[in-house]
Amino acid sequence: MIELSADQQALQALARALGREADGKKLRRDLAKELRQALQPAVGEIKAGLMSIGSGGLPADGEPLRPAVARKIKAEARLSGRQTGARVRARRTEAVRGFRHAPKRLNSAKGWRRPVFGTGLWVVQLGKPGYFDDPLERRRGEFRTAVHKAMEDAAARIAASTQRR
Repeated sequence: MIELSADQQALQALARALGREADGKKLRRDLAKELRQALQPAVGEIKAGLMSIGSGGLPADGEPLRPAVARKIKAEARLSGRQTGARVRARRTEAVRGFRHAPKRLNSAKGWRRPVFGTGLWVVQLGKPGYFDDPLERRRGEFRTAVHKAMEDAAARIAASTQRR
């Protein structure tokens, strides 16, 4: 997982200022929404890269792997605590045929070991290394700019509301 965060102290200070405002909950919610929206293009690109991984073999019972992993990829924004910032996160996929760390393994250059049906042999299978990391790395500057813009917009709203009082 790659975390992209602006200056965490500045974002935490902004979140505290939002909490002191009369409509602080709404301002906080709007700031978090803007931070998540800044990451949405990368989320779409990550999901497209994931779905482009080839699939083969026999159909399995239950949900297919790629859509199950894609459903678990989300943009998150936290405005308090140690993990303050915006990030894209892929949660575990425990219910998909026991393949708990599928997002991580599909992105790994090492792949994972799995048994070959009916033979007792084990093989190493590769996903698509970089499907998750590469879009985030390419857009890092774009994300940083969007986070700073969202912070400046929230600060301007706080300043405007204090001037009206």
